[in-house]
Amino acid sequence: MRRPVYRCTSCGYETVKWLGRCPRCGGWDTIGPEEGLKEEVHARPVFMEEGFEEERIVLGIQELDRVLGGGLVVGSSILLGGDPGIGKTTLSFQIASRIVELGLKVLYVSGEESLKQLYLRRTRLGLKGNFPVLQTNRLDDILNAIEGESYSLVIVDSIQAIFNSRMPMASGSVGQIKDTSSRLIREMKARDIAHILIGHVTKEGLIAGPKILEHMVDTVLYFEGERVLPYRILRATKNRFGPVGEIGVFKMSEGGLEPVPNPSEHLLSRTSVDVSGSVVGAVIEGRRPLLLEIQALVAPTYFGAPRRLVTGMDYNRACMLIAVLERRTRIRLSDQDVYVNVAGGIRVSEPAIDLPTAIAIASSRYDAIIPKDVAAFGEVGLGGEVRPVPLPERRLRELSKLGFRKCFGPVYAEGLRVDGEMEYVPVRHVTDAISMLIKLNSKPHHSDSEP
Repeated sequence: MRRPVYRCTSCGYETVKWLGRCPRCGGWDTIGPEEGLKEEVHARPVFMEEGFEEERIVLGIQELDRVLGGGLVVGSSILLGGDPGIGKTTLSFQIASRIVELGLKVLYVSGEESLKQLYLRRTRLGLKGNFPVLQTNRLDDILNAIEGESYSLVIVDSIQAIFNSRMPMASGSVGQIKDTSSRLIREMKARDIAHILIGHVTKEGLIAGPKILEHMVDTVLYFEGERVLPYRILRATKNRFGPVGEIGVFKMSEGGLEPVPNPSEHLLSRTSVDVSGSVVGAVIEGRRPLLLEIQALVAPTYFGAPRRLVTGMDYNRACMLIAVLERRTRIRLSDQDVYVNVAGGIRVSEPAIDLPTAIAIASSRYDAIIPKDVAAFGEVGLGGEVRPVPLPERRLRELSKLGFRKCFGPVYAEGLRVDGEMEYVPVRHVTDAISMLIKLNSKPHHSDSEP
């Protein structure tokens, strides 16, 4: 059975009858008949038997294969987002070149850059594999290009630049993104073509367009990092074929993005200068332990309200830790500016960063230097208690591997197995860790109070 379809030219709302006002966006006289007719498709149930196993293409880019869960799944749909200039196109070029080196076919669709720009980029990166590029903004051109071709991968840069000429809406609008992405995903999955859709992000850091775009794809990857710093984090926020939250670490160089197999060694400072307010924290991102340097600076305020400036962790969580230190440990911070930074440009959301952050703030407040072979991890509650976090032994193994000798953390009822010369010091309250660490330091405390 066929029936006409009416669509809003502003937001893409669909209805089977004409309406004077759009129920979704409230626009008047924006709903009109869509060209063509929709056909009712009847699906039939089938049994899940042999032959449905997933096939993967191992790219050989170690950090990317890790994030994808072991390689690129044939026919999978990937959405890649990130800030402008972070390296999305560079990574896509390296993936395309690697696919060609494996003897497979790839198509790169550019909706923003010219062929000359892309050629200069490929030359600058020194890529070996050569692949065809389709420079277009039209959805029909892409569908015609994949018709009858055996591509293993199609990269669309970017999905916001592609439009359906039969829809009376500008490219990048909600209706266009919803229509073009759904058509591309449906057609390529029907042909078992893996595809990467590159997406713009808003100023809030979210992928532009309707949220349904993230629901339609199999994997959502976010490229994070500071453009002025060399390190980039590729994070999987959704993955139907692998672990969610897994990260890959890359370093931007003249030859493109280089995988960093052991990021803890690169992210930790090896300076010989001893300063207060610096503590190493052991966190888990996905399944990977990371050792990060947590820095804090406490200085007297010269304004009516003290400043709180936080980089690399949640601002509200840092303010909560400051309040806990003020109330539970009697460390006076109400007349002090507090600055917190996770070195290396990495952003951490795991609660295990609480204890090292609290120790770093106290260390700076009392000008007490923490030994370089000491680390910490653990969640801090509002009562100042140190709560357990998952995978403690994995964190301790990473610390021991890099030469750390002492670690402060939560109390575990079942106990922990510590390898090597590592000493694990369980603490029940944040005050215990602060007191023991300041006693380890021989430098006199320049403060009007003690914890």
